[in-house]
Amino acid sequence: MKKIIAGVLSAVMVLNFTGCIGNSKAATGNKKKVINIGATPSPHAEILEVVKPLLEKEGYELKVKVFSDYKLPNRAVESGELDANYFQHVPYLEEFNKTEGTHLAWTVKVHVEPMGIYSKKYKKVTDIGDKAVVTVPNDPTNGSRALKLLASTGVIKLNDKELVSKLDIIENKKNIKIVEMDAPQLPRSLEDADLSIINTNYAFQGGLTPVKDALITEPKDSPYANVIAVKKGNENTEWAKALNKVMTSQEVKKFIEDKYKGAIVPSF
Repeated sequence: MKKIIAGVLSAVMVLNFTGCIGNSKAATGNKKKVINIGATPSPHAEILEVVKPLLEKEGYELKVKVFSDYKLPNRAVESGELDANYFQHVPYLEEFNKTEGTHLAWTVKVHVEPMGIYSKKYKKVTDIGDKAVVTVPNDPTNGSRALKLLASTGVIKLNDKELVSKLDIIENKKNIKIVEMDAPQLPRSLEDADLSIINTNYAFQGGLTPVKDALITEPKDSPYANVIAVKKGNENTEWAKALNKVMTSQEVKKFIEDKYKGAIVPSF
């Protein structure tokens, strides 16, 4: 009798455990109702606050985790800690996949943040003196982007390549020193550097207004649109489609245009 009871109890435990696994899979599959997304603070997390009530109408709760760097949000999507992120442009995403071995894909383009050149010492980029110090982002894609913006002013000349580094400077008449830094630190570098070339989101965090404070910015048709990124294989899930729909809605477009007044431009 004891053996029979023990067998029955074991069977019940197995069934309960199997049931738990089934419920867990259902919760993270087609019945998923919570979307966990990573973003940098401004403007991305600000825009996502507008998205929250719109997504609720689609039947989903949006939970936003804020990051202060460019690497952790991608690693969190790769590991499954996050479902998506919103902070990067396509060239950065592609380079990250290549160098970090991740498997991320973008779904929709949301906005462009024209990169700008800032200074507390000069009114024009071309006014900088000999051996001026210029700080730029230290990741390959944004560093390349920064150098191309500087080259557009005629201060330096670069090799004709898609992705450039300071090693590709072929003319530097003012002997400018290029200093590569983590992107979040660039606004602080303005205290010592002659020029700093800063991504708009970090410019905002540093109290800078691109339209007012930048000496020059990228043209508004810049190819560096910020996107929603997910792990490959999740692009066509129902939750991703719902997120894409609200991220490219007229409500989001109007918010971007009204709040950022040209410093950030919708890409849809």
